[in-house]
Amino acid sequence: MYSGLFDLPWWGYVLVALALTHVTIVAVTVYLHRHQAHRALELHPIPSHFFRFWLWLTTGMVTKEWAAIHRKHHAKCETEDDPHSPQVKGIRKVLWEGAELYREEAKNEETLARYGHGTPDDWLERNVYRHSVLGVSIMLVINLILFGPLGLTIWAVQMLWIPFWAAGVVNGLGHYWGYRNFDCADAATNLVPWGILIGGEELHNNHHSFATSAKLSAKWYEFDIGWMYIRILEMLGLAKARRVIPTPRFTEAKSVVDLDTLQAVITHRYDVMTHYVRSLRQVCSEEIDHLARASGRKFDVKALRRLVLSGEGRKLGESERHQLQVVLENSQALATVKSMREELNSIWARSTASSEQLLHQLQDWIARAEQSGIEQLQEFSMRLRRYAM
Repeated sequence: MYSGLFDLPWWGYVLVALALTHVTIVAVTVYLHRHQAHRALELHPIPSHFFRFWLWLTTGMVTKEWAAIHRKHHAKCETEDDPHSPQVKGIRKVLWEGAELYREEAKNEETLARYGHGTPDDWLERNVYRHSVLGVSIMLVINLILFGPLGLTIWAVQMLWIPFWAAGVVNGLGHYWGYRNFDCADAATNLVPWGILIGGEELHNNHHSFATSAKLSAKWYEFDIGWMYIRILEMLGLAKARRVIPTPRFTEAKSVVDLDTLQAVITHRYDVMTHYVRSLRQVCSEEIDHLARASGRKFDVKALRRLVLSGEGRKLGESERHQLQVVLENSQALATVKSMREELNSIWARSTASSEQLLHQLQDWIARAEQSGIEQLQEFSMRLRRYAM
């Protein structure tokens, strides 16, 4: 019986499958995601075309479709228009049927026209790479020639790898479970601090907070293997990172915040909001506990604290909305914490306001925070005075 050009031990076939799927993961995270969808890095035509060719063989994905669907996901995140939100469609649906959701959205011509701009449109893209079945079929034949019948198993692993890990795990669990470095507007989470299996895409909260960063790791203990490959390509002169996650700088607290402070606060807005939430957790918990004892009612402290400190765009159920209304009506401190959070967020959300108007808004916010009588809010206002470019 024909056993292929290579006769390997069982573990050899496992290593081959892992190596081939790892190349696919690198192609997705470096080429499709960071280069094409977000323009976070410039990529030389040699690796760019290799990745495009490899993805055609191993996934059949079309660059324009992938980039458009992902851009729409960011633009409409966790709304009814999000192509794959577990908050809307349910975690089970996205985790196990993520590939089906992708294929369904790829048929939406409006999505492709609105979000697919700037992707390759050369002769190869129009006449070769759009034929997805042809690419994966060629990969199947190559695997059978190289590895015999076991090549079919390796091919099947290749075909399932991205639909499960990227479409299911990252898009599903990455908006449902994990830890958060930054208080971004959506529910994106980091699954693990070692972005290896999925090329760094596990660091999803970091990515949603700084979508145009070529580097997805933000803390010293996080490792983004996709960034390692980008750095290697940079050293070879084949890539250039355009942006990375900014690191906050601090100076002595200014007695009067100025335009530089405003710019620093806006630039590091996710760091600002993350520390706001962390700073005010204790006062929220204490206030909710006090209300519970005073009223004799049972409150879910953790859930209510999250609601008080969450963004104003978050969807609330009827029960959540009622509980939130009760605690806000009966606690001036909680009402202040929530309203101040929303006002702070509006500083960088109002793009039509002038720099002078935004500066006045920030100065007024700091003044009211210091006069609030809430110790944690007063301490946080001093942190705002220290942000620097």
